[in-house]
Amino acid sequence: MIVGAGANITASIGPDGIFLVDAGTEANALKLQSTVLNLAKAVTASPRPNHCIGLHCAQTPYGWTSPSLNSVISSPAPAKPIRYLVNTSIDPDHTGGNARLSELPAGTKIVGVTFPPMAVAPSAIIIAHENVQTRMSEPPKGQKAIDSKFWPNETFHTSGYKLSQFFNGEGVQIYHQPNAHTDGDSFVWFRYSDVIAAGDLLNTESYPVIDVERGGTLQGVLDGLNHILDIAIPEFRSQGGTMIVPGHGRLCDTGDVGNYRNMVAIVRDRIQAMINKGMTLEQVKAAKPTKDYDGLYGSTKGPWTTDMFIEAAYKTLRKK
Repeated sequence: MIVGAGANITASIGPDGIFLVDAGTEANALKLQSTVLNLAKAVTASPRPNHCIGLHCAQTPYGWTSPSLNSVISSPAPAKPIRYLVNTSIDPDHTGGNARLSELPAGTKIVGVTFPPMAVAPSAIIIAHENVQTRMSEPPKGQKAIDSKFWPNETFHTSGYKLSQFFNGEGVQIYHQPNAHTDGDSFVWFRYSDVIAAGDLLNTESYPVIDVERGGTLQGVLDGLNHILDIAIPEFRSQGGTMIVPGHGRLCDTGDVGNYRNMVAIVRDRIQAMINKGMTLEQVKAAKPTKDYDGLYGSTKGPWTTDMFIEAAYKTLRKK
């Protein structure tokens, strides 16, 4: 889990290369790229260099070694490139680093062949639900399309996407969660490591951000949190076990996601009850349906305030 680049980044680093979930902001892309490659060098470096020289070196299969051989053994292997990058949403703090992070050094070789083929610009595979690419390339009237260098180059339109083979020793599954934060949200499950990158379905720093213009709904966020809880398994009671990386905030386990889910469900029920009574948006805001949670998630300033959350929840619940 890498923080500070925009949205939280989840990185799988190993013999097959680097797999990233989310790309941070464009302004932080170069710094993030450097951080990831330094992590890769640390992972591939020999943790216990052999200092034995001469005959009868028990630490080697040959029974002997030399200074020149030791220098080769002790040297860190070159960092493998970023091969896969998943965007869990269209937001610029999730996609801004796409162009920089997807660049592969010229002549990069993967699995014994030149990757990509000759005459094709080197690029990692950027995966996202097709709604992400659609909204990047076909924005609402009056808005500019996002530069194509930030677009995903591999999209899926079904409920999920599964890598066709193990990557760094494990299966990787991507789940589309419809009409949650947006209509293009995904979360990623690393099955062997038992880590879930939740994207903006989970945000321990604020109430859920619901982008109504891009198809987001409060019920969709709740469904996504329940989906994560269906997959996650605690180690003891509700603690430990599956680790969940939120889009923003601290690392979580099943108990943390359960508490956040309960908050969303309770606020949903309160606002829905007020709608059923015929209360207007201003009346709902005045009733303060989030009051007992505002100390944890509320805000009167910044890009996402408590009033904005209540308004988005009200709009999507009233439509239902």
